Amino acid sequence: MEIPDGTLALRAFFVVMPIALAVLTVWGVYAGAIRVGDSPARARRLAGIVAGVAAGWMAATWAIAASGLLLQFDLRPPPFAIVPLVMVALGVWLARSRVGDVLARGLPLWVLVGVQSFRLPLELMMDRAAQQGVMPVQMSFAGHNFDILTGMTAAMLAITMAMRPVPRGLVHAWNAGGLLLLVNIVVVSILSTPVVGAYGPDRYNVWVMTAPYVSLPAVMVLTAWAGHLVVFRALRVRVSPRRPSAQPGA
Repeated sequence: MEIPDGTLALRAFFVVMPIALAVLTVWGVYAGAIRVGDSPARARRLAGIVAGVAAGWMAATWAIAASGLLLQFDLRPPPFAIVPLVMVALGVWLARSRVGDVLARGLPLWVLVGVQSFRLPLELMMDRAAQQGVMPVQMSFAGHNFDILTGMTAAMLAITMAMRPVPRGLVHAWNAGGLLLLVNIVVVSILSTPVVGAYGPDRYNVWVMTAPYVSLPAVMVLTAWAGHLVVFRALRVRVSPRRPSAQPGA
């Protein structure tokens, strides 16, 4: 199955952005661990584990995508189905693990919200991918993908939270809304695969089964999914390393 490569800028984005998100996560884990009272050595160990897992996961998904295995839709179950299943499991594990704990308790909530603003440039590049014929149009904001709203509102909400306290309910509502928009585009992408073909054979979603575009579900959707779960955890614990009880913007 032939898939357009896209421009160099488009391909580069799907290399640089996942690496940047991985680096940001490793930094966040280290900073969060320090803020909750871990020694620098222990914080470095935890950050190192996260860095190793992230590097291994990205390398594995890229290698599998480059091999063409994910495009073998005649197999049952199709190999690509493993990626979203592992992604969901990894997101839950990260949010419930010590990694999620140090992020939820150690980082300001506005930082956790602000990270989701990466979805704004992502959606702009996905729209460009649709224009270049790399991605089916239904996966862009010109179709059935409204996730750009999460990216825009994440930036605005994070700036507001950094400047002054905001109602906890507002953060809850934003996080739930962003999660629903994420689920929406994941469903659209699954319905667009050749296995389902809900949008017709001329609008198949096969680009994310090749490198470097496999980083969209494997890294960027995973980051968004785990990020929402960590925000919910942070709202639940509501603990600041500097005060016994913190406002949502702290």
